[in-house]
Amino acid sequence: MKVILLEELPGKGGEGDVVEVARGFANNYLLRKGIAIQATKGNLKQLEQRRNNIAKREEVRIANAQELKAKLEAATLTVKAKVGEEGILFGSVTAQMIADAVKEAVDVDIDRRRIDVRQAIKVVGEHTVEVSLYRDIKAALKLNVVDESATEAPEAAEEAAEEVEEAVEEAAEAAEEAAAEE
Repeated sequence: MKVILLEELPGKGGEGDVVEVARGFANNYLLRKGIAIQATKGNLKQLEQRRNNIAKREEVRIANAQELKAKLEAATLTVKAKVGEEGILFGSVTAQMIADAVKEAVDVDIDRRRIDVRQAIKVVGEHTVEVSLYRDIKAALKLNVVDESATEAPEAAEEAAEEVEEAVEEAAEAAEEAAAEE
């Protein structure tokens, strides 16, 4: 069955494309969700009239995707995970963890399903992950996996140092008071 796509459908095409799909897929999914319409003579004629508007929207989407690609490739993401002996993770880094790191670092929401983790990330260090942004535009993310306890240790050390300073100050004040009473 031929349909006209109203939005991007990964693996099939983009807005305005006329594609051949299985009748069940068209009737049960594409037409019901409003992702496509049937490719009738009238709809094809309307599509020809809308081609200019579709091309303009496509240019904007591609420009936005290229801009986002540059922004993502410039950033280095840090993912904290529990690490056992010899730098091996308990579990692995998930696509959702990477999406959260992107949100934190660049303030951009990325759907976790667009993140392609080729092999499970199970060791500490630098890794590269690919993200599909729009059609064939993909960004290579630089991912740095670190031990979450190593990042907590400096914070704990700072807190301990502050507590020691406070205790020293209190001891000095108590000594001064004791000297003043004598």
